[in-house]
Amino acid sequence: MKKKRLDIEYSFDFDLFGISSTVKVYKLAWEINQSLGSKLKKMDDFELMGKNKTKNSYLYYSQSSEINLLKLFRNKPNEEGSAKDLLVPEHPHFDFILMAQGEAFADHNRLQELLHNIPSIELAAFIPLAALKSKEHFIF
Repeated sequence: MKKKRLDIEYSFDFDLFGISSTVKVYKLAWEINQSLGSKLKKMDDFELMGKNKTKNSYLYYSQSSEINLLKLFRNKPNEEGSAKDLLVPEHPHFDFILMAQGEAFADHNRLQELLHNIPSIELAAFIPLAALKSKEHFIF
């Protein structure tokens, strides 16, 4: 019997930013809301299968509208034992990952500048998706 293989090409039409900060995720979400005029709200944990077939959960905040999407993820899982299973393992130095999509966030240089103006953010950097192996984690 012949086997068929289904190959799917995903479109990655969003930007990712890595954020280094020592504040708690709820405090960072509040500061981003103040700076960007967004309305990030706490969502149920984002669950993802780890390398060793364990389910990891990550804290995240989200705001979505018809044309814009903004999500703030904690890069480290909630479980203590699986600290090596980062959401974006290519960038272990980032504490948080911000996903931005839509017209309001089309200029990633402007968004990065706004993030730099938040006092509790030590580093905010654009993450190019072309070289990122774990970009499939952000397909919902």
